[in-house]
Amino acid sequence: MTIRIGNAPCSWGVEFAIDPRNPAWEAVLQQCAEAGYNGIELGPVGFMPEDPAILGDALSAHSLELIGGVVFRPFHDPEAWDDVMDGALRTCKALSAHGAQHLVLIDSISSRRAPTAGRADEAVQMDKAEWAAFRDRIATVAKLGAEEYGLTVGIHAHAAGFMDFEPELERLLDEVDEKILKICFDTGHHSYAGFDPVAFMKRHMDRISYMHFKDIDPSVKAEVIEKRTGFYDACGQGIFCNLGQGDVDFPAVRQVLNEAGFEGWCTVEQDCDPLLDPDPVGDARKNREYLESIGFN
Repeated sequence: MTIRIGNAPCSWGVEFAIDPRNPAWEAVLQQCAEAGYNGIELGPVGFMPEDPAILGDALSAHSLELIGGVVFRPFHDPEAWDDVMDGALRTCKALSAHGAQHLVLIDSISSRRAPTAGRADEAVQMDKAEWAAFRDRIATVAKLGAEEYGLTVGIHAHAAGFMDFEPELERLLDEVDEKILKICFDTGHHSYAGFDPVAFMKRHMDRISYMHFKDIDPSVKAEVIEKRTGFYDACGQGIFCNLGQGDVDFPAVRQVLNEAGFEGWCTVEQDCDPLLDPDPVGDARKNREYLESIGFN
């Protein structure tokens, strides 16, 4: 089994490209390499240089490979289609320029879903027509990435969006051709949503093309769900703890991957507030060391 471990700019608090709190992109590359990783995600398009020569030279200088990139845009909002396509096209072009493989699609946070993050039984649902249009927008971008750019496209469930809970994820998988849409499976978001990540993996390993490794502090999760705390506030409160310190069973995750003969990248994503996390590079190093301690090399 050949599994490579990468990291992502969100582990440095980078969620939006123009957030003034963001660290410099050069510092993220340097610290990712210092923490022992040899691969990194693009982060939100526009955070890293879109000129391939500039980013390519910087990646090479730190011996880093670009793994993939995320389109974190409001697929749920028909009025935001131009914004979704802008993010999709720019991300596809950036990934193709650097030979990266993974295009990840995430429905961004919705004000209709934010109050019920982690509460599947209370979450508002789309009606039939709204769901069909939502599904078709995801499929359109998946087809673009897979067929026009040759990328492996994965849907990623995310707290507080309309692709969050296990039933809607499985519904989407049933309705969109697996030739164009795989799964980027995030262990932490699946736990945040109230479901068992290992059980899901066992059922769907044949469709999982890419992994995001994230852990959940169960006590923080219980508190933010009870208080209906917003997603980014929950990040600031440390809901995503260091790997091995939360409720995700990573030895079991490794076993499922091993038994399935999974090969490729698994990327650490420890979303945090860039001003409240005092040591993102230290956390990144601890996460890598933990994964090595349980058999990920």
